[in-house]
Amino acid sequence: MAMRGEYKTPGGKLVGVEVVTDESGRPVTCTIDGDFFVLGDDAAIRSMLSDLEKALVSGRALADVIDSYPSVALVGVDDVAISTAYQRALRTEKNSSSGETGRSICANVGAVDDSDILTSNNDAFHQLHKKRWKSLHPLVLHDVIRTPAEQMTTDEDWARQVAAGRRPATLRFWSWGDPAVVIGRFQSIEREVDLKAAKREGFDVVRRSTGGGAMFIEPGKAITYSLYAPKGFVDSVPIGESFRLCDQWVIDALRSLGIDAFFSGTNDIACAQGKIGGAAQRLFAPVEGGPGALLHHATLAYDIDARKMGRVLKTSPEKLYDKSVKSAVKRVAPIVRQTDMTFEVVSSYLETYAKLSYN
Repeated sequence: MAMRGEYKTPGGKLVGVEVVTDESGRPVTCTIDGDFFVLGDDAAIRSMLSDLEKALVSGRALADVIDSYPSVALVGVDDVAISTAYQRALRTEKNSSSGETGRSICANVGAVDDSDILTSNNDAFHQLHKKRWKSLHPLVLHDVIRTPAEQMTTDEDWARQVAAGRRPATLRFWSWGDPAVVIGRFQSIEREVDLKAAKREGFDVVRRSTGGGAMFIEPGKAITYSLYAPKGFVDSVPIGESFRLCDQWVIDALRSLGIDAFFSGTNDIACAQGKIGGAAQRLFAPVEGGPGALLHHATLAYDIDARKMGRVLKTSPEKLYDKSVKSAVKRVAPIVRQTDMTFEVVSSYLETYAKLSYN
């Protein structure tokens, strides 16, 4: 017998736990999924998630498991969130008013002691942003159109090349060859996508190598870019601020177009009307004596067929419980609603802005 529970961390991410029990109702195994992020070595990430699943079933403290992986960063959820989802699956959720604090690693290993000053709302952050981008001096290019699956492969391949020191820092703008639903690394496809509707509407379903939530993509309606940078670009920067470090330039560019864009939550780019887009990232360990790498990619909705998105994507009510708008469709605020400029003009402007700002 399989049962499922979910929990959305306020201001954070959703975690789901699927529990398989025996005939007596005793938990036998479980699996964890969701739109959270986990950063670190691939093998360590897999091992930590496996150990967390085993700990849920055995009753071992999840905080102890997380503490045993100091090089892995769990972002958007914590041990309390995972435990709550598990308890909901078993229908034994405890009163959450105890004020218990979860154990979530929310900073890169070696984060500076005064990391709390590195926020996107003060001068220290903006100085850091300008300094690191100027030093990074990325190659900015517009890549050829590729299929969704090819784009996912290209992202990982280029990041690994930077990790090995075989490719310079690069900011790649790219286009989608076909409509796609892109699933985050730790999500359940069946839970996120109506596969029959996706096939009927002509959408490929692919999984990316980074965490985060599902993306609904149609060619000519989404602006996507990927940053491949040596890992040192985000050293000593808290994980939450690493998203802002990578995307501050696009916030500035959108504002210069008259769009009042700002950061929302862990990884979203938004405006007063709702969400414009989202970002995801992953760290790659050094190989071949290289510097290691950060893969950071983001997609902005220039336009979107919200009704079609509603038919293709499944949205858990739990994910929307802390939102003022209780509809994933209504939460989307594409750029076209805020400007008369065409997709081509906006896309070209963002690329030019990036080239002139940091090169």
